[in-house]
Amino acid sequence: MRAIVLDGNGHVELTELPDPVPGPEDVVIAPAAVGICGTDLHLVEGSYATGRYPVVPGHEFAGTVVELGADVRGLSPGDLVGVDPNIHCGVCRWCRIKAYNLCVRLEPVGVTRAGACAEKVVVPARVTYRLPAGVDATTGALIEPLACVLHALDRAGDLKDKDILVYGAGSIGLLLCAVAKQRGAGRIQVVEPHAIRRDTALRLGADRAAASAGGLDLPGGAQIVVEASGHPSAVADALERIAVRGTLVQMGVTAPETAVPLHPFEVFEKELTVLGSNSLADCYPAAVEQITDLASVIRPLVTHELPLASYADALAVAASPEALKVHITH
Repeated sequence: MRAIVLDGNGHVELTELPDPVPGPEDVVIAPAAVGICGTDLHLVEGSYATGRYPVVPGHEFAGTVVELGADVRGLSPGDLVGVDPNIHCGVCRWCRIKAYNLCVRLEPVGVTRAGACAEKVVVPARVTYRLPAGVDATTGALIEPLACVLHALDRAGDLKDKDILVYGAGSIGLLLCAVAKQRGAGRIQVVEPHAIRRDTALRLGADRAAASAGGLDLPGGAQIVVEASGHPSAVADALERIAVRGTLVQMGVTAPETAVPLHPFEVFEKELTVLGSNSLADCYPAAVEQITDLASVIRPLVTHELPLASYADALAVAASPEALKVHITH
């Protein structure tokens, strides 16, 4: 089969690999749509701390089941499915509390094991979900980033009538605007340097969007601040915008060595909460359930579709401000 392989040094190769063979509890899927996200950009350059090379990328995907392991039940060849990419052990202390993203033996698809930027990919049946009726593969590939947003907002707590400040209007920040609006958040404001993305944030539920926090209405900060860009300057600014007894949720991925100032007295005086949100924990099934209601709103986020052979071009497009979500299609 044809597959994209990354070496962690910036090299992208389209090559031939053996077809995957399913184990007794596995399924083989022919991907139809594969999203590119910031994780993939970090993987290419080798700055994603948990990447294992060489690796076939692709963790946001949907496709068709083409082969079943001998012990698989509940799925059939031809089923259109999405996949939770976090293959967890199910028995460690984190798995026992459904924090699957923190599993001590975690094997993320497209990060430490072969992903979906190939003509076929093999995954356990237990992380494979049949898509709801009427949901196509393009929309199905958005379930994984939606699940990441659901996890982040679960970490943030009740959004009802609370002011939200989002840094970054990439696909994650935009999905977050849509879900926060749906959950009855108060005023939603967005910091995003690019006009196209600011306009999209307004269409998806944001009340205001500006190139910097100085262009927003933040006299006392925001009760919930979500940093979804991963830029060190944005992280530093986000820390300064948390309201009294407010919460910062760090979603954006930075390089491991990135450091920003933190003032402990301010954390103490204002009783601030600073927390992280890594991947999607146990939220994939909830995202599958919610995707139908959100499909018409979020499907237009897919602005570019390129073939597998153009993966390098797709990376360049994904890094541009004109792109919201780039998909590899098969």
